Amino acid sequence: MRISQLEAIAANGGRIALWGWGREGRAAWRAIRSRAPTLPLTLFCNADEASDAATLGDALLSCDTGIDAARLSACAVVVKSPGISPYARDAMAAAAQGTQFVGGTALWFATRAAPGDVAAGTVCVTGTKGKSTTTALLAHLLRAHGLRTALAGNIGLPLLELLDADADAWAIELSSYQTGDVATGGVRPDIAVVTNIFPEHLDWHGSEAQYIDDKLALVTRARPRIAVLNANEPRLAALVLPDSRIHWFGTPDGWHLRGDVLYRRDIAVMDTVGLPLPGRHNRGNLCAVLTAIEALGIDAAPLAAATADFVPLPHRLQPLGTRDGVLWVNDSISTTPHATLAALDVYRDRRVALLVGGHDRGLDWQAFADAMRTGAPHAIVTMGQNGPRIFDLLAPVARDAGFQLSAADDLESAIAQARTVLDGEGVLLLSPGAPSFGAYRDYTARGRHFATLGGFDPDAITAIPGIGIA
Repeated sequence: MRISQLEAIAANGGRIALWGWGREGRAAWRAIRSRAPTLPLTLFCNADEASDAATLGDALLSCDTGIDAARLSACAVVVKSPGISPYARDAMAAAAQGTQFVGGTALWFATRAAPGDVAAGTVCVTGTKGKSTTTALLAHLLRAHGLRTALAGNIGLPLLELLDADADAWAIELSSYQTGDVATGGVRPDIAVVTNIFPEHLDWHGSEAQYIDDKLALVTRARPRIAVLNANEPRLAALVLPDSRIHWFGTPDGWHLRGDVLYRRDIAVMDTVGLPLPGRHNRGNLCAVLTAIEALGIDAAPLAAATADFVPLPHRLQPLGTRDGVLWVNDSISTTPHATLAALDVYRDRRVALLVGGHDRGLDWQAFADAMRTGAPHAIVTMGQNGPRIFDLLAPVARDAGFQLSAADDLESAIAQARTVLDGEGVLLLSPGAPSFGAYRDYTARGRHFATLGGFDPDAITAIPGIGIA
């Protein structure tokens, strides 16, 4: 849907609304105002957000803090921020009455091509783990090739903030909250990359099956020209995409790893040990990046070496430094047990005290507990809303496997317990495997607090390198 269509709907008596006033919501307001300055808008938000919106001086923007099905149903179109679930009761009731919900991602794609056509140069990246690093590395290598490249999307820069910008290529990170927007927007991505899939965000999607369906919408319903897929993921390997060509990575016929060596088919390209990509999963995603670059018609092999200059992203297995003999590692982005297991694998040869737990959204931690029978760190400290549930799962395992297990009320207490256990030797690893909601605004705030408690400058560790157009 284009912004001009919103004007046409309003001209016929339809009400247009925004829902959410975070960065995505504000970006949507600015984008709509830039192209439709006389369009009346309703903003559904809380009282504090309404006060903030009032400072804009937009006489055609009215705020409504009483969000319910009846109010939503009175709107023809609601431009929804990604964090708001379309599966919430009020949203579903309004949709059943004919209200159309769209996201900023769909509005942006509608400016790039006609419905059914391909938005040239757009590379959309999704996956449960590693999508931010994959997208940032893609932008880094495309820039090394000399292309003016945008790095945007879920990584921290809403696409609508770049509505009128020009770039040779677009490296776009999409969460599972946004992949459906591309599918419903009518414009096809040029390239779509899916790195991996395992359960996450079940509170937003409502079920594991719905999460997987929404995640895969980027390739099953958005119909990219080329889908770049991980051959080692069973759910991806089983896909049939009649409207897209599939380029596989992680297979001997393409880009893959043999041990730590990167291969293009049978040709060894480089040793990945020492690259600024912590964890084997990140080095595997380098294969995804190089496959996507080739899908754009670029010879990727000469660009692989530029990975050595990549600056890792904050809050993703980020070494902060050493304090009193202990290395502090910030993996606050970790919001699933699977991500925590991947983090432990990176430090499997070190003495580790692991901090886990946070907002409880119903994910199953049994597989994590089972893995601790043979792959546990030196100590685990549980915390947060789901901390007691994780502790109860781990308690019998700890007795058998011999690792130290304790519980804490908050991050500060968890750190104190972990430091006592490490006694000046090892790795203090924050990899919670759960969101930060409740205790913190987001994973960034949690990571900043972790850095502050360790005596590190939180401002120095949070900037995302390369975001925007360069």
